[in-house]
Amino acid sequence: MSDRSLPEISKKMREIDIAMLSTHTEGGEIAGRPMSNNGDVEYDGDSYYFTWEDSRMVDDIKRNKKVALSFQGEKAFLVAVEGEAELIRDREIFRQHWTPELDEWFKDGVDTEGVVLIKVHATRAHYWDGEDEGEVRLNS
Repeated sequence: MSDRSLPEISKKMREIDIAMLSTHTEGGEIAGRPMSNNGDVEYDGDSYYFTWEDSRMVDDIKRNKKVALSFQGEKAFLVAVEGEAELIRDREIFRQHWTPELDEWFKDGVDTEGVVLIKVHATRAHYWDGEDEGEVRLNS
C-alpha cells in the first residue's frame, strides 16, 4: 500500500476530463453517468460539474448528498472518490468554473435558466497506479 499525497495524485488527474458520477436513486439503486469537468482540473478534493436542475441526478443528490466519482487515466491509473455533493445556484460561482465549451450545452451561458453546479467535496480517494495503490483521506 502506497501513501501518496493528494497533490501527487492530483498531478496525474489533470489529464482526465470525464468522471463517472454515481448517486443513490429513490429506490436505493446506484446510478452512474459520465460528467465532464470542463477543464476545471486543479484538483484539491473538490470537483465541479454543470447540469440541469430538473435532472434525476439532482433529485438523487437532494435526497442523499453522498456520491462517488470514478476517474480512469492512462496506463492503469484509476481513482475512486467518495464525497458529498452540494448544489450551487449562485451565478457568480458559475462564472468561476465556466468555460466557453459549456456554451454548447447551455445557450445563455451562466444565465441559462435551469442550470445548477454540482460541487463534490471528496472525503476519501482510493487510487491505483499499475500495481501501486493507496488511499488519501481528506478533511471534511
